Amino acid sequence: MALDLDTLYDGVTAGVRGQVSRAITLVESRRPDHRAMARDLLARLAANASGEPAVRVGISGVPGVGKSTFIESLGTHLTGQGLSVGVLAVDPSSVRTGGSVLGDKTRMPRLSVDPHAFIRPSPSAGTLGGVAAATSQAMSVLEGAGYDVVLVETVGVGQSEITVAGMVDTFLFLTLARTGDQLQGIKKGILEIADVIAVNKADADGAGGVDRAGEARAAARELAGAMRMVRGPKEWAPPVVTCSGLTGVGVDDVWARVLAHREHLGAEGLLTKRAQQQLDFTWSLVRETLIERLRHNESVAAIRDEVAGEVLAGRLSAPAAADQILAAYDGS
Repeated sequence: MALDLDTLYDGVTAGVRGQVSRAITLVESRRPDHRAMARDLLARLAANASGEPAVRVGISGVPGVGKSTFIESLGTHLTGQGLSVGVLAVDPSSVRTGGSVLGDKTRMPRLSVDPHAFIRPSPSAGTLGGVAAATSQAMSVLEGAGYDVVLVETVGVGQSEITVAGMVDTFLFLTLARTGDQLQGIKKGILEIADVIAVNKADADGAGGVDRAGEARAAARELAGAMRMVRGPKEWAPPVVTCSGLTGVGVDDVWARVLAHREHLGAEGLLTKRAQQQLDFTWSLVRETLIERLRHNESVAAIRDEVAGEVLAGRLSAPAAADQILAAYDGS
């Protein structure tokens, strides 16, 4: 079915779920005609934006930390307060298919049927540039549709988390007790970008009568100490709290800390942060577009196999090979 920009815009701004889905599919598309239409749609949404911007929160954590359970608990808490919630799940693992392989709606059964919530896998097509482009623009669509809160879930801990942290207002890091994540997090830089840290699965009793709540509190104290090693005295001090996504205990406290970070930024600080993010996003798109042009350039294609063969045979160094490829591109 052909897409009509006016119909799509009207549907998104009216919060029609089917049109919101179509708009996100549009901004994720790599077809040149779709990309042109997506630019027009996003420009119209930005030009007619009114009211408070959505609260954008990135949520990450090690595998098994219970991100989906926590997000469902947080999402239902927020919709219970009368807020509308959009959830985007970034999936950088879908390299082979280019689509999302996450079963988000099966992992969040309550939230998926909540009329005030919208859940959408946001595939990255296997590239960090894909994460930036698809997710950033999908957030703009959800904001244009009037969602009060946009939660961005990332998979695993790595460079995609750094990318997502550069697109949201607040970055929430979920961890567990007894995993050694305190030092791992510092090593991987995650604690350096976290604005709020929550030790999840702080249930009253675990298997074998283990006091998981007590262990979570101990881990939180250790993490708070670790944070003092990576943050300056005048910087925002990320709070470290405990919660249970399974029971919902402490989830309201986590949200209160997110709002406190937003209040710390202030209206001007938030505006400045988002403006810088847009500039960074601009250069991300430039790099992605240049790589695509390089990949499809005829002059480059004519020498690609020969240059590859020379490098593999050890007769040509990587810098010299790169110079030849760029020279072919510049001369085209």
